[in-house]
Amino acid sequence: MLKRLAVIAATFVVVGSAYASADEWSDKFKLIDVDGSGTVGRAEWDANWQKLKLDPAPEFTAIDTDNNNSIDKDEWAAAEKVTKNYSESCKSSTESWCPKK
Repeated sequence: MLKRLAVIAATFVVVGSAYASADEWSDKFKLIDVDGSGTVGRAEWDANWQKLKLDPAPEFTAIDTDNNNSIDKDEWAAAEKVTKNYSESCKSSTESWCPKK
């Protein structure tokens, strides 16, 4: 599980910028939830993940923690939390696993 969370965090980190607010995450979720169902299915993800403008792109399976082939808002929020914690840890770390600006 820890490895999976590390993958989520690492894939959401964008070198040179970090997500600052929940509103940004919410907006990103809405951007890829094109049918407005409140979940992002694999087909929606595959068709729209590029809109997130993240490099590298997060892996669908890393975010879909209950393996139901859909990302709900709780899973999205958990990925957001892990990413923010990862970014904060990197700011105070000199370890090689943290991307440098």
